[in-house]
Amino acid sequence: MPAVTVENPLTLPRVVAPADAVARPVLAVTTAPSGFEGEGFPVRRAFAGINYKYLDPFIMMDQMGEVEWEAGEPKGTPWHPHRGFETVTYLIDGTFVHQDSNGGGGTIRNGDTQWMTAGSGLLHIEAPPEELVMSGGLFHGLQLWVNLPAKDKMMDPRYQDIRGGQVQLLASPDGGALLRVIAGDLDGHEGPGITHTPITMIHATVRPGAEVTLPWQADFNGLGYVLSGRGTVGAERRPVHSGQTAVFGAGSSLTVRADERQDTHAPDLEVVLLGGRPIREPMAHYGPFVMNSHTELAQAFDDFKAGRLGEVPAGKL
Repeated sequence: MPAVTVENPLTLPRVVAPADAVARPVLAVTTAPSGFEGEGFPVRRAFAGINYKYLDPFIMMDQMGEVEWEAGEPKGTPWHPHRGFETVTYLIDGTFVHQDSNGGGGTIRNGDTQWMTAGSGLLHIEAPPEELVMSGGLFHGLQLWVNLPAKDKMMDPRYQDIRGGQVQLLASPDGGALLRVIAGDLDGHEGPGITHTPITMIHATVRPGAEVTLPWQADFNGLGYVLSGRGTVGAERRPVHSGQTAVFGAGSSLTVRADERQDTHAPDLEVVLLGGRPIREPMAHYGPFVMNSHTELAQAFDDFKAGRLGEVPAGKL
């Protein structure tokens, strides 16, 4: 980690927060509990215990792995439905295959992202390829769920395949931080992900002892999840480490700093920074469906049982 990088970040466009930017305070730091998803791959629930008013428009995020599979061990998820939101799968290390009943899908590896808008509903599956199951290997990634406003919940499904080489690469003024903009805008630089809900998604690598202060849209929320390493967040330098989420308060900039000394297996501080404009609508969430009311949830389950969310493609059971 990471797969998408450059030898010299100083060759990249630099990001500088305005001198009059208001620093966002750190409201809380939480530690993600561990669990299992799908057919048994290990995850950390990044947003567990955080009040939804600080997450909106994000619903949940799982760190998948980091795990070194033995031969025969790699696992995925079975076919399952979704309606009412978007799923974002960002693969840092390894290979994953996605298919959905709307015809979307493909293989992602080493820095690629799959952005699936479930909208009115579909079935999909995510699994390691057969060759990875046979050989084993490193697997590490994230899955993020992004809510859709009521007006978009029943839109037609859509699938985006974002290659690692397409992300917008930026740097801090001194080159101590490499910034990968996957979606949204950072200081006028656009990531390749097309979103219905206005958000920003960034994977930052901060070298030991380096600090970066980023401009941040004042009407967005702010979250930072530590994939690996140790450091501090906010101007107050609140300590954070691997598996922890920082919740930022109001303001127009946020700060991340890497400790001078890092763990031997994690030479840098790796952090995913998220921001989005809150939807501020009622949310009814159960299992694979995210709607605005319990009536709409019941309808989603009825439609799934009746086969109205799509069929598993022939030969793909």
